[in-house]
Amino acid sequence: MATIKKYKPTSPGRRGMTVNDFSVLDKKAPEKSLMAPMTSKSGRGSAGTITTRHRGGAVKRRFRIIDFKMNKIDIPARVESIEYDPNRSAFIALLVFADGEKRYVLATDGLKKDDSIIFSEKAPIRNGNRLPLRKIPLGTTICNFELFPGKGAQVARSAGSSAKLTALDAGYAHISLPSGVVKIVSEEAYATVGQVSNVNYNKIVIGKAGRARWMGKRPEVRGSAMNPCDHPHGGGEGCQPIGLKHPKTPWGKPALGYKTRRKKKNKK
Repeated sequence: MATIKKYKPTSPGRRGMTVNDFSVLDKKAPEKSLMAPMTSKSGRGSAGTITTRHRGGAVKRRFRIIDFKMNKIDIPARVESIEYDPNRSAFIALLVFADGEKRYVLATDGLKKDDSIIFSEKAPIRNGNRLPLRKIPLGTTICNFELFPGKGAQVARSAGSSAKLTALDAGYAHISLPSGVVKIVSEEAYATVGQVSNVNYNKIVIGKAGRARWMGKRPEVRGSAMNPCDHPHGGGEGCQPIGLKHPKTPWGKPALGYKTRRKKKNKK
């Protein structure tokens, strides 16, 4: 497990700043065959206008091709390295399969170099192994599970994420998420045993604005600090309250408490 490294308060930006202790990662160059160019759109759509605000200016990076389907069944693999991925919060593991093929997958917490893992119905219940939900004991902590068999990992993929298998009934598995939501998916869907790596990610303190700019986050301005023509919260003398029934976006849409979930989500 990666620990958190603190800095001495040598400047206002350093005071309170923390980073991951990346000494747990392997110091090697990423696998070239599993990398691809990545262009930055800076939050702009096909028309060239800003469609997502507060994005742009990140450090140039390359994309790591992650295997979310993990469909090399019954072929054992060795963990060659645990690496940092600048495009996601979790760490990634470079697997070398028995047939020589290499693939990147999301690393589970506790996975180490030279560990052996396998994707199989007969796989033992061990950290990093992947098997169908019907083969996993109830109460097991899982991650990277499928919503539809064969579609690949879709849920519990960010750093520190996990879920719990709570029931198997009539061909379906009941999976409890940390939010309290219970997902009901086919028991034929695959899941990975364990918790996604880098569990301390949400405890990291950025510390200074410059570090946020490296990450591609541009400055945000409060709506109440704007003029009335720029935001529904703007205007007034001094620091005024919102003065509206509900908080709104700069375009007048509801900002809090507005239900956006599709009523027919995941239904055919």
